[in-house]
Amino acid sequence: MGPVYRLLGDDHARLERLLDRATEVPGVMGAGDYAAFRKGLLRHIGMEEKILLPAAQRARGGDPLPAAARLRLDHGALAALLVPTPTPAIVAALRAILADHNAVEEGPEGVYAACERLVGDAVEPLVAALRAVGDVPVAPHVDGPRIMAATRRALERAGYELAEDERPS
Repeated sequence: MGPVYRLLGDDHARLERLLDRATEVPGVMGAGDYAAFRKGLLRHIGMEEKILLPAAQRARGGDPLPAAARLRLDHGALAALLVPTPTPAIVAALRAILADHNAVEEGPEGVYAACERLVGDAVEPLVAALRAVGDVPVAPHVDGPRIMAATRRALERAGYELAEDERPS
């Protein structure tokens, strides 16, 4: 497990803990922990989209990683789920996508290990660039039928569904 894997894998674990704490009381959303999860997940997506995946593509002579398209669809679905106020269905969809998504990134044959192999000696500058990514501005939640329709479309493009239960958590 190299430095990219440690940095981003540890961030996965931190985000999972935040989401767990936000939802530990059934029927009550821990607003502070969910806000930290939301902000952290958007930053994490930015790290991968702006730094990691482009570095891997450059190291491959301009060819993206085979998993890059899948990851980008997941990132779009995850970002869309962060727009509306969280509900049990939204949290369930976030958890389902993250479970699949993190499995593609982690492990000895995952995206993180592949990126480390590709960049070779340039891994430390890559990690420094990942660490330097700042916080992402986060807008207030937006709700309504048009938002939910757009969220459903983003999930469908990525091969996921949103359950019908949309009661606030």
